[in-house]
Amino acid sequence: MPPRIGQVRRIVSAQLRYWHLDPLIDRAALGVTELLTNVHRHAAPDKSCTVEIELMLGRLTVSVRDHDPRLPEMQDVDPSATSGRGLAMVAAVSESWGVRPDGPSGKVVWFTLPTSAPMAPPARAVRRRAETPAHRFADLDHALDGRRSGHAPARSAVAG
Repeated sequence: MPPRIGQVRRIVSAQLRYWHLDPLIDRAALGVTELLTNVHRHAAPDKSCTVEIELMLGRLTVSVRDHDPRLPEMQDVDPSATSGRGLAMVAAVSESWGVRPDGPSGKVVWFTLPTSAPMAPPARAVRRRAETPAHRFADLDHALDGRRSGHAPARSAVAG
């Protein structure tokens, strides 16, 4: 696994700590590691990608965008195989996951995590203020060329 994957995993973990979402760190780090490893192993023509994390309406979405139009599929893997379980692991640790084409030459693979456990309804009605939406994006942008853009979501570029 390239060292850059570990660096992106640490960036995602730090952002989740900043958002006070510590209980999600292990699952988000595992999911992003698996998706980045897939880019490193399978993406063509290049191994660069962008990671975005979005926190909105009680849900964390982690997306990895690359430049390979081939859409991944979860496959049955022989029990003795040492690889091929990445998407199954992402599915196991996430609330939902998916993949979508991104223009003519790329795709986005994503997964979601709920930010809190479902709560039982209160015994009696309680008046609450409307909650404001959570953070939409963090201000992180790490590109391979070292330049930062001020308007980017929580994002990191990774080269294989």
